Amino acid sequence: MPVIARFYGIIIKMYFKEHGIAHFHAIYGEFNGIFNVDTLEIMEGDLPGRAKKLILEWAKKYQKELKDMWKTQKFIQLPGLE
Repeated sequence: MPVIARFYGIIIKMYFKEHGIAHFHAIYGEFNGIFNVDTLEIMEGDLPGRAKKLILEWAKKYQKELKDMWKTQKFIQLPGLE
């Protein structure tokens, strides 16, 4: 599963062989979450509040790129938060 972004100890990945709802995986230490690309809602998992807030901030900024990546199945590295 390609890493598409890293920031503040958070790793964002996307499986390109998966089907169903467009989503990405966020890993923060031992915590994991799966986020819907269209709604940015957490679909599965549990993350600390601060990490979840940072992930949502990042995902809002790059939502178009995440949608395009899911649709085309082409890996691109996205910047983290600054």
